[in-house]
Amino acid sequence: MRNSLPDGPRASREVGVASRAAIESVSVIVPTFNEALNISALVERLESALEGLSAEVIFVDDSTDETPAVITAVAATSSIPITLLHRESPEGGLGGAVVAGLNAASNEWCVVMDGDLQHPPELIPALLVSGSAQDADVVVASRYVKGGSSNGLNGGIRHLVSSASTVLTRAMFPRRLRDCTDPMTGFFAINTTSIDLESLRPRGFKILLEVLARNSLRVTEEPFVFAARYAGESKASLREGIRFLLQLAALRFGRLSAFAVIGAFGAVANIAIMALLQTMGVWYLAAAGVAALVTIVGNFLLQERFVFGDLRGQGRSAWARFAQSMTFNLSETAIRTALLWVIVESTVVPSLIVQAVLIAVGFTLRFIFHSRIVYRIGQTTSISYDLDGVPAQPASVPVDDGGRQYGKIG
Repeated sequence: MRNSLPDGPRASREVGVASRAAIESVSVIVPTFNEALNISALVERLESALEGLSAEVIFVDDSTDETPAVITAVAATSSIPITLLHRESPEGGLGGAVVAGLNAASNEWCVVMDGDLQHPPELIPALLVSGSAQDADVVVASRYVKGGSSNGLNGGIRHLVSSASTVLTRAMFPRRLRDCTDPMTGFFAINTTSIDLESLRPRGFKILLEVLARNSLRVTEEPFVFAARYAGESKASLREGIRFLLQLAALRFGRLSAFAVIGAFGAVANIAIMALLQTMGVWYLAAAGVAALVTIVGNFLLQERFVFGDLRGQGRSAWARFAQSMTFNLSETAIRTALLWVIVESTVVPSLIVQAVLIAVGFTLRFIFHSRIVYRIGQTTSISYDLDGVPAQPASVPVDDGGRQYGKIG
């Protein structure tokens, strides 16, 4: 388990202070969309897992099938009070459903989990014990700490997408997520008195990311094994993937947008230089090499000034950062140029189009490398930042810059 200390008014608390009293009351928030086949088994396991606790279960339902009727029927015989919040207009997607559930909860501590039994209810007591023992604001059920696993993901593509999304997300929020290995999880416990629910702008699946990015919180983790879906179909889709990327862009607007703008200018300059040299009779590979060298140097100077200027005082000299940046970019350019040659020589696609596509792919790789390596956060950084990466007041530790119908049933 790992924990972090936030800035602001909570910074005065020190690791090692007396833990909070044992958590005896909890609200379990379960957002559902067409999960009728899972409700009965889920409630049965929740009843067992929550025995001895003062608990309630809040289903926030956006379903278009018989799920609300199933929840009502199961609640009639449940030993736990169940609240059904059915939203006719599911604003904010799954994240919006979670926020609606948090607002409806009657307990300070809430556990958010999916309704498909990929999140084991039996882990809830451990999350609450950890929250008390570690004096935490959020307890993340992580697939990526020792003892955890993501084996329940269906297929290699899902594993790859999940891992890549986690790497990208942590690169974009190196401070707020420094002690959270699994910001993409939908299974976590949270003390709602420690967050500003009004500040959340939920969209899509990843509500934990929204919470951690917009609030300075003490975070700890517990391992969990992501199980196979009990019944029904996964709600993951290309649309949700796009919504996730938009969420990232909105949360990390300041740094990402500046990096993107400089990258876009660099890409245009690269193509323009390459095109100009080709009109002068220069071989396309040589033209690509010259264009890459010019834009690599130019991009580094602009990024130092406009993107990562607040992170330059991390103990490395400008020359060391330049060397790391150049080494990565030249390596990336060599690989990209080799791919350019292979594709152009084996297909009929014009070289400029191939170059443009390869540059677009390289953008994400460059951002991850520069955020996580060239400008990585040291262990003793003493500058705090707001959400957009603007330096704030000094702090003792680093933080990141980075329904409508309520029906009480049972």
